[in-house]
Amino acid sequence: MTLLIVVVVLALIFDFINGFHDAANSIATVVSTRVLSPLTAVIWAAGFNFLAYWIFELKVADTVAKTVKLDHITLTVVISGLIAAIIWNLLTWWWGIPSSSSHTLIGGFAGAGLANAGSFSAIQLDKVMPTVYFIVLAPIIGMILSYFISVLTLSICRRMKPDKVDTQFRRLQLLSSAAYSLGHGGNDAQKVMGIIAAAMFSQGMIEDTKHLPEWVPLSCYVAIAAGTLIGGWRIVKTMGQKVTKLTPFEGFGAETAGAFTLFLTQYFKIPVSTTHTITGAIIGVGITKRISAVRWGVTIKLLWAWVLTIPVSAALAMIIYLIMRNFIGE
Repeated sequence: MTLLIVVVVLALIFDFINGFHDAANSIATVVSTRVLSPLTAVIWAAGFNFLAYWIFELKVADTVAKTVKLDHITLTVVISGLIAAIIWNLLTWWWGIPSSSSHTLIGGFAGAGLANAGSFSAIQLDKVMPTVYFIVLAPIIGMILSYFISVLTLSICRRMKPDKVDTQFRRLQLLSSAAYSLGHGGNDAQKVMGIIAAAMFSQGMIEDTKHLPEWVPLSCYVAIAAGTLIGGWRIVKTMGQKVTKLTPFEGFGAETAGAFTLFLTQYFKIPVSTTHTITGAIIGVGITKRISAVRWGVTIKLLWAWVLTIPVSAALAMIIYLIMRNFIGE
């Protein structure tokens, strides 16, 4: 029972860190366009993060919980995965790199399960591979959608005065940022629910995510909303200023495309990176101006972080598991 409490505490700590690590995803565009002040923006985003509690089914949670086969899930495996994910998230936050909290968590969980089993047979590839595919697909979908949304709205607004366009899209960006924050809460908080569910599976406490006690989703949404409220200002600078300069019109296009992508993948039970999604969407609106409007040097550095996140988190979790096993014996 003590180890299960440790799992829950670590999971909620990770969820809190996820909130401030990924706060930039929800608010970078709306802050960089000066539609909202940073403080107002994090309150706005945190509120909609929490609102997701009443809207989304636990589809993503179910996928994450089944990353590792039940025979190879122990509390030590879950704890090792969480510690690895927390370490990598804090490091990338400190360096100002918007890496994926989702991939960190899944990589850590899978790596610890792999160390326990000693082979890849412990991993449920049908659950993991869609997540791997969407390392590439999520930003591409976000980029394509934001490009076409921007082109369409440009066509609609081509005869409007620039100041009127700016005023209208400042209002619309409140809606698009709210929708994106809703998708962020629904996607990311559920991954932590999945980890807690996996721990409960291993102890025979529940049979599937439909039987999760009500306090689990509620506490996860509270944790991620609180983390968002604290904010991750180092990453806001990278997302909101270094990839491309944004206007309210462009911020609306990026957030709308990001929100649509998150709602779609949540429906199909695919845990995707909100970081990758919004970055792709920001690139998409940048391309509508010209290819050179996107700072590709910064973008390439982000891509390296994305590629490395799962293997680094997995390797770190394997090391932590092997050390912990000598003390705990599971």
